[in-house]
Amino acid sequence: MILLDGKKVASDIKAEIAIEVRHLKDKGTKTPHLAAIIVGNNGASITYVNAKVKACERVGFESTLVRLPEEISESELLNEIAILNIDNTIDGFIVQLPLPKHIDEQKVLMAVNPNKDVDGFHPTNVGKMALNLPTFISATPFGILELLERYQVETSGKHVVVLGRSHIVGSPMSILLSQKRKVGNATVTMCHSRTKNLKALTLQADIIIAAIGIPEFLKADMVKENVTVIDVGITRLADSSKKSGFKLVGDVAFEEVAKKSEFITPVPGGVGPMTIAMLLKNTLLACKRNA
Repeated sequence: MILLDGKKVASDIKAEIAIEVRHLKDKGTKTPHLAAIIVGNNGASITYVNAKVKACERVGFESTLVRLPEEISESELLNEIAILNIDNTIDGFIVQLPLPKHIDEQKVLMAVNPNKDVDGFHPTNVGKMALNLPTFISATPFGILELLERYQVETSGKHVVVLGRSHIVGSPMSILLSQKRKVGNATVTMCHSRTKNLKALTLQADIIIAAIGIPEFLKADMVKENVTVIDVGITRLADSSKKSGFKLVGDVAFEEVAKKSEFITPVPGGVGPMTIAMLLKNTLLACKRNA
């Protein structure tokens, strides 16, 4: 069993980006600049955005954090996005989700300039991704592709089963892995809550992408020997033995599934760190496009 160490690969990617940024600065060209909008006081969102700001510092990016109150109106938020859209000093920006219930997330994501949409959520970029045209691939699927490539996990001709059909992970992964690309050329089955005989499908899979949002859903009796498992899920479960009072688990029952796996991602330390690294990679790409 080989652990797909996202923490190490993400660190390698950040080091590579930092070298590129130094070269840009040495040439006197623009330093990449990432901005983030965060609305309200969601603890997980604040932690995540702060991690993005620290990552920017580490690689030499400039960063801007726009903190807005929970009660901000939708029109006021759209106005903040319009300001970032026309700010030539900012290469890319993200709007941290989730947003308060009175704000239409889809309307907000549609308002982001596709050329600055380093999250890859705008329909223009999703459409380009589906057509295999150059674009921003959303950070989590982009990170999964990178992990598979760097560990030389063969995908061509393999049967991939994707658990979950979200617009953020499941749906783009099913498209990307079926495309004619270096990490692709797979036969993909996308499963969801209405899928019948799920276990029969997962037992056929050479590669499983688990992004279903149910803790420890994928068990050892659902996978074949030498499977590759990418666990995208992350859930806090109460655990009195831990100092924090909780433990983090994925969508995969790791201890039992790992015994049958050729490659597997841990939780934490697998897909999670890759997401921020690939957001930085998208921002560098945006900066180069704007040069």
